[in-house]
Amino acid sequence: MSLAGTDAYAAEVQLPPLVRRALAVARAHGFVHSCRPEQGRLLYTLAGGAGRLIGETGTGCGVGLAWLAEGARPGVRLVSVERDAERARLAAEVFAERPEVEILHGDWRRIAERGPYDLLVLDGGGAAKGGDGAADPARLLVPGGRVVVDDFTPATGWPPRYGGEVDRPRMHWLRHPDLDTVELPLAGDLAALVGVRRRERG
Repeated sequence: MSLAGTDAYAAEVQLPPLVRRALAVARAHGFVHSCRPEQGRLLYTLAGGAGRLIGETGTGCGVGLAWLAEGARPGVRLVSVERDAERARLAAEVFAERPEVEILHGDWRRIAERGPYDLLVLDGGGAAKGGDGAADPARLLVPGGRVVVDDFTPATGWPPRYGGEVDRPRMHWLRHPDLDTVELPLAGDLAALVGVRRRERG
């Protein structure tokens, strides 16, 4: 969820059709927190590497999920959880003709009902931000699976800081014992973390 993310598409002219459809719904219903284009392109790319199942928390009106669906290979299923009933309904309409996409209404923890995932995007819960808890990659990802946590500002030092204090959500993922995680700068004011679940040795 990006502040003013929906408005960030004003100058974008080349977008995948499903992204355009979700964006139109977001605009029509005043939803301003869609993922930014830079984030969307990262999701599109990562989705292409998923072999079976992609998950997302925080559907919104479906813009980020549309990037994932457009990037995914044929046969890959996608599951997204949205806590707001109306937004879940709107997103379901966006993907009505895409049977491989499932929208669940409820708390972000419902994402566990369909896992484990090849790719999991934590954009609406489970990101260790704001006291809503943290998703467990050992439970929710297949070995070698990837987790994406976005809406960070690029780090300028170590340890990374936010608001004058150590950025604890970022450190949670960068030092997670089950992940190898890297920060990817996407714009001057935007970064995402991508972690890969470590494979068991033996």
